[in-house]
Amino acid sequence: MKVLAITGGIGSGKSFIVNMFSVLGVPVYIADDRTKSLYFTDKNLHEKLNKLFGEEIIENGILRKEFMSNKIFNDIELLKQIEQLVHPAVIKDFLRWKEIERHFGTHFVIFESAIFLENKTFRLLADDILLVTAPLETRIQRVMKRDGISKEQILLRMNNQWTENQMKKFMNYEINNDGQTKLLPIVEQMIENYG
Repeated sequence: MKVLAITGGIGSGKSFIVNMFSVLGVPVYIADDRTKSLYFTDKNLHEKLNKLFGEEIIENGILRKEFMSNKIFNDIELLKQIEQLVHPAVIKDFLRWKEIERHFGTHFVIFESAIFLENKTFRLLADDILLVTAPLETRIQRVMKRDGISKEQILLRMNNQWTENQMKKFMNYEINNDGQTKLLPIVEQMIENYG
């Protein structure tokens, strides 16, 4: 069973594309959602984060995400240490999930992550990479509407992500989600031809 990774920069509309695949019957693993779930359910991850942060990271058996977020704010080294703990847990969870999906006879599954390409270990999971792109101004307008933040804040976030040009070096497929292109036929064609 093949794995198609879907990624793209903030505001590219990758969630919209991923939802289309899902509605059309392709199993989708959304890394960010599953990571949030692991913060609550993975006791092994709790133990490792406890060693890194101390006992105050866990309260009543629940990870204090806000506490962790405040600690890593502007601390790149601590963020890297957390990623070294969290990403292996995500990979293990994905492989377990993928094995379950295999029993349903699907031809391929999707791994969606905004940081897929930035993580060399994640890259090993996929057979192919679909990059969702959109014009910069379209992306900015989408995020302003969605998150209610300023253009300056969005540009700061974008500066912390890979550029589309960096991502394009790794992609096998591209969908331009410019708000005008008819996407359903493109996604349907991909599902028919892929796997």
